[in-house]
Amino acid sequence: MQLDVVSDTVCPWCYIGKKRLDEALALRGSDGITLHWRPFQLDASIPPEGVDRKAYMKKKFGSDPDRTKAVSQSIREYGDALGIQFNFDKIERSPNTLDSHRLIRWAGTAGCQNEMVDILFRRYFTDAEDIGQRAVLLDAAAEAGMDTDIVEDLLVRGADSELITREDAHARSLGIQGVPSFVINEKWVMVGAQETASLIRMFDKLLAKEAEEASAAQ
Repeated sequence: MQLDVVSDTVCPWCYIGKKRLDEALALRGSDGITLHWRPFQLDASIPPEGVDRKAYMKKKFGSDPDRTKAVSQSIREYGDALGIQFNFDKIERSPNTLDSHRLIRWAGTAGCQNEMVDILFRRYFTDAEDIGQRAVLLDAAAEAGMDTDIVEDLLVRGADSELITREDAHARSLGIQGVPSFVINEKWVMVGAQETASLIRMFDKLLAKEAEEASAAQ
């Protein structure tokens, strides 16, 4: 079973969804499941240098501080249950996430994609680092054990930028408008940060269905 997780690196629900996915795979086992992380930019219009986060959030969600605080607190509580420390108040910049998605793609070639996704989520939401900055991405690559000279060269050359844009467009062509979204064998889509038990049931059901269809075709 091919499992493609469509997400963005600045989406807190995607971080929550990843932790629940990790739990599901640890409890159920990952046998028969091939995992890939796919790009989705919640706001590709953000300039490469990023924007001030407070001004951006105010423009996007309105000026009601109580509403913003309530939403943030709710996410923090979900994060606490999964061992995630969301430090929203410390984040100064809202980055353009194109380069972070490029790094995740290259991490797949290096065999550390799932780890890289974790690293970028932690660096942004917990460490409040600007993951739109090249230096931060190189530090993340080093942390995952990647060759930083190769990564820097790829970043400078703009490698795979168009490919990431096309993959984002492909996700939208499948009807995906929100993340995280879980795409199974390019046929079934489950949207949202699903509970761990729900993910396990989904995997078992679809793997059984695939096995049944394969048997019937013989």
